[in-house]
Order: sequence, then C-alpha cells, then structure tokens
Amino acid sequence: MMAFTTHCCKSLRRSPGVWLLALLLWSWALLSHAQTPSSTPSSVELTELRLERADKSLVLNSALRLELGSSLEDALLKGVAIHFVVQADVYRDRWYWSDQQVASAARYYRLLYQPLTRRWRLSLSREPLSANALGNSLSQNFDSLTEALALVRRVYGWPVVDVADLSRSARYYVRYQFRLDVNQLPRPFQISTGAQSDWNLGVSRELGVATDLLQ
Repeated sequence: MMAFTTHCCKSLRRSPGVWLLALLLWSWALLSHAQTPSSTPSSVELTELRLERADKSLVLNSALRLELGSSLEDALLKGVAIHFVVQADVYRDRWYWSDQQVASAARYYRLLYQPLTRRWRLSLSREPLSANALGNSLSQNFDSLTEALALVRRVYGWPVVDVADLSRSARYYVRYQFRLDVNQLPRPFQISTGAQSDWNLGVSRELGVATDLLQ
C-alpha cells in the first residue's frame, strides 16, 4: 500500500495539469459553500396600483416591495450605477382593431454609491439618465441604501394622462411596468449578467380606468 501511494504521488507531481484541475475544483467547492448561505436574491412585488383624478389629470399611485440581491449591492459598492425605469402607458380598448396607445409617461432612476462620502445618490428624470446626461434630473443624497430605495418603491400623484385627451364613451386601461434597465450598465456587466436572475428584475400589471374618473 505504501508503494502504491508513493507511486501515485510521484505521478501527480509529474502532471502539473492534474494538480491545477484539482486546485480549481477545490476552490470552486469552497467558494460555492461560502457564498450559498449568505447570498440574497433580488425580488420585486407590486403591492399597490391605483388611479385617481387630480384636477385635469389622471394620476397614478404605486408601491413596490423591492429588495436588491447581493450581486446588485456588490456592484453598487464597486461604483456601478444601477438604473430603474417606471413606465405607464394608457391604451384605448378597441374590439375591432389592436388597442390604441393614447399616452405614455416614464420615470427614470439612477442609483449610485459614493465611496468618498459613503452616501447614496439617487437621480430622477423624465428622460433616460447616464453619467454624462444628468442636467434635467433631480438628485438627492442619502445616508443609507434603504432611504434611497424608499423613493424608488413609492410613487404618488404621478400624472400619466390629461382627462381632456380621453373620450367618455371609450374604455381605457393603464399598463404599468417597473424594471431594472440592464442596457444602462457598462458593457462587461451587460454580458456577464444576462443569465442571472438577480438582474432580470421587473414587474408589470394592467389597470382599468374607471368611467367615473372621466366625468
């Protein structure tokens, strides 16, 4: 038995490729074991969606149960900006043809961690945001990620269509969508995160427009 063991060890020492493969497999096993219990998945759930009449507009109120997973938080801490989009499209229901889109509104969020100040910066705009195009946005700094996400999770009194643009005799509905905009990520992240569920974050729902809101 001792002779056999010694022979095997000598054979392995002569095969560096075998040692490298064994080392990689061992490292992968340790990494998987260490990350699995501590990793937290991303999740989003729409908990509130309703329309109200405010003066001459229909306004949308929404609330999300939004949690960022470990991979998203790690990216933020490394200085990668994360973008969210909230979109509300108003359609006229037509039985004889495809439904007609009569209005569209969008809100664009850009969330960034600032390592020097250890603060979180959230920018909001009606147009897509990038690092070089923040001129028309409203920005605010927060001491924690939870505080910053609170503004992303809730939208109240958001005008989505003028009542004057709607007919009282027609039927309408609003298609609401919330998503993480992967296209705004740096190119290497777009490639590496395409198949990861943490980055495929989104929710959508349709809401009918009550006729009494058009009176």
